[in-house]
Amino acid sequence: QVQLVESGGGLVQAGGSLRLSCAASARTFSRHVMGWFRQTPGKEREIVAAISGNGESSTYYGDSVKGRFIISRDNAKNTVSLQMNSLKPEDTAVYYCAAKNQYTTTIYGTGAYDYWGQGTQVTVSS
Repeated sequence: QVQLVESGGGLVQAGGSLRLSCAASARTFSRHVMGWFRQTPGKEREIVAAISGNGESSTYYGDSVKGRFIISRDNAKNTVSLQMNSLKPEDTAVYYCAAKNQYTTTIYGTGAYDYWGQGTQVTVSS
C-alpha cells in the first residue's frame, strides 16, 4: 500500500513558478513509477509527467508542459516533485500525485496507477 500526500499548490501569476511535492509512505517507493496528473471541471484527468523507478532516470512529459515543467524524485526522502515554470492560466487545475504498482515499470501510458493523492489546487491568474 502506498499513501501519497501532495503539497505546494496555490495561486500564482502567469509567468511565475510553483513547486509541488508529494510525500509517499511506502518501503517500496523507489520501485514505483511516479506520475503527476491534473484535472479541471468537466475534463478528463490528464497526465502531466512521469518518472521511472528502480534507479532509472527516464521521464515523460505531456506535450502541453514540455520545456516548462520538471519532474524529479528523491528516493532517500520518499518524495517526488514537480517544478512548474512559465505557468499559464491554462495550467490551472487540481494536480494529483500518483504511483503505479511496483510491477509496472513503463513510464508510458496512464494505466496501472493504483495509488493516488488527494490533490492540490494550482491557480494561475492572467
